[in-house]
Amino acid sequence: MAKTKSNTMLRIVTALVMAPLVIAGLYFGYPYVVLMLVGIGALMAWEWSTMVPNNRPTVYAVAYTVSTAVAVMLNSWLGIILSLVFSTFLVWFKARDERYRRLLILGVPYITIGIGSLMWIYHIVSSHILCFVFMIWATDTGGYIVGKTVKGPKLAPKISPNKTWSGLLGGMAFSGLVCWGYAFLFGTDDWRFAVAGALLAVIEQVGDLIESAIKRHLGIKDSSSLIPGHGGVFDRIDGMIFTAPFVYLILAYWFI
Repeated sequence: MAKTKSNTMLRIVTALVMAPLVIAGLYFGYPYVVLMLVGIGALMAWEWSTMVPNNRPTVYAVAYTVSTAVAVMLNSWLGIILSLVFSTFLVWFKARDERYRRLLILGVPYITIGIGSLMWIYHIVSSHILCFVFMIWATDTGGYIVGKTVKGPKLAPKISPNKTWSGLLGGMAFSGLVCWGYAFLFGTDDWRFAVAGALLAVIEQVGDLIESAIKRHLGIKDSSSLIPGHGGVFDRIDGMIFTAPFVYLILAYWFI
């Protein structure tokens, strides 16, 4: 019990330190947003190259980082395509005899498209990326609170035993409310924000389950121990980078 309380306190303290840093980076804008995204991509690259068994972690970490940096710097589909082609070719060539070659290669689009989409969101409507961050936090918070309180049937017991259907619905409700409240705060009563928030909460949970399935397949609990009380960077933003491309498409083709 004491260990659980200590872990919870550590998670809260770490979150209270990280949240202002992220918000500050978004508030001050360019070039801090670019540096922050490239830095996050580099940390995720290192985690992916160490949690997936291989003989050349440094090569893969560098390949993923270069891919992410190119995608973010060029801020275009061309940047995404060039970085994906380069990094996929490099990883495929180097990992030819690896047992986890396909999983290693999956890290290239996973990281590159996710981080690149966050940059696109910022580029389209810079204020909405903060709404996106709040939406992710609301989904996780709502899912945790409602899931722990209501409990009920498991969402995917073989992948993530702690997730419940009630938690998913709670995350959707919290996310929808936060997105609608954010829109209302900025002078619009657009119901689409609430609908988008609820739908994106589902996608975020899918991204979270995918990373949980990968970790279960690899036999590990956390992607790393970089963030005290939270595990690794992937453990914190797996749902965010999975959801980011969908947010970009919604902003580009539904709202604008």
